Amino acid sequence: MTDLLRAPAEIKYAEELDWLESLDDDPKPFSWRLSPKMVRLFILGSERADGLDREIPQKWFGDRSFVERSIVTLASDRGLLLIGDPGTGKSWLAELLSAAICRNSTQVVQGTAGTTEDHIKYSWNVSMVIAKGQSRESMIPSPIMTAMESGSIGRFEELTRSTSDVQDALISILSEKYISVPELDSDNIVFAKPGFSVIATANSRDRGVNDLSSALKRRFNFVRIPVVTNKKSEAEIVRFRTEELLRRHQIDLDVPPTLLDVLLQSFADLRASAAAAAGDDEKLESALSTAEQIGVLEDAILHSNFFGERALTAHTLASSLVGSLARREPEDLAILNKYLHGVVEPRSKEEGGSWPEFLEGGRDAIATLS
Repeated sequence: MTDLLRAPAEIKYAEELDWLESLDDDPKPFSWRLSPKMVRLFILGSERADGLDREIPQKWFGDRSFVERSIVTLASDRGLLLIGDPGTGKSWLAELLSAAICRNSTQVVQGTAGTTEDHIKYSWNVSMVIAKGQSRESMIPSPIMTAMESGSIGRFEELTRSTSDVQDALISILSEKYISVPELDSDNIVFAKPGFSVIATANSRDRGVNDLSSALKRRFNFVRIPVVTNKKSEAEIVRFRTEELLRRHQIDLDVPPTLLDVLLQSFADLRASAAAAAGDDEKLESALSTAEQIGVLEDAILHSNFFGERALTAHTLASSLVGSLARREPEDLAILNKYLHGVVEPRSKEEGGSWPEFLEGGRDAIATLS
């Protein structure tokens, strides 16, 4: 499957999952492919104490308790709601959990203002209905219904972006564990098989868009994923994702540790500035998440590879940071300019290293965009 732009986790890590399944002799809930302990090991990586013949790399970087609570929830009859700021890895954790548990992470409904009940229940193949009438054959099951029929995991992304009637339909599915099809005279109920569950995600910044009802909240166990603030953990995440990018594009380019430190420090500075800001006008529109940090580095790497000297420089990194974070003009540009003059300029004089070149790159980028 090397010809896929982005392979889902169950394909990307198929060989690893097969190997783990072959030696897994712990009890498994329902029709799970791996036991809860092995699911945790697949996601968080192996340790020497596990006594395995090969190393299993860590794929999600966060507190172990979040992963364990998520796994325990999915082994019960409750849904799992991963909630947190944008870019905290909620969707990636949901994908890894689904891949490890049922080897299918693609049964996904994307919540938007346009999501309807049909998207989480079923719709009809109009041409087949006209030709042969309504039947099970002419019914198009939603990803959630498919997960119910196969006893696997269905995913619902951005739950709070969908309207209240869609959320109400999900209450019935999570409570009753079946979907009624009133258009059919017989065989008109689809029951969930053991192992069925729903992993939903929601952005904490979307509060007030379509708040969850208390009835729907009761059907979910909440796991709140915080923003990664630990510098070491964030560096591991950025490095992990960057290595994936380099492999995918077959790019042979070094990311100097000093430049990674500059990127991490600049985001830490901007987050501190946002936290101290008096109002939204003094904050960048960006959430300054780890995902956006990865995006800045990817942009800089690709630019260096295609248009530079195949070597990442502080100048290119600063240019990518400004280009990625300056979304409002002139507000964001003014905030970034203030950061460069008030923080980066003094630091470049005191510490030297890559900071003077980073300062120059940031100034050049702001001048170009102004």
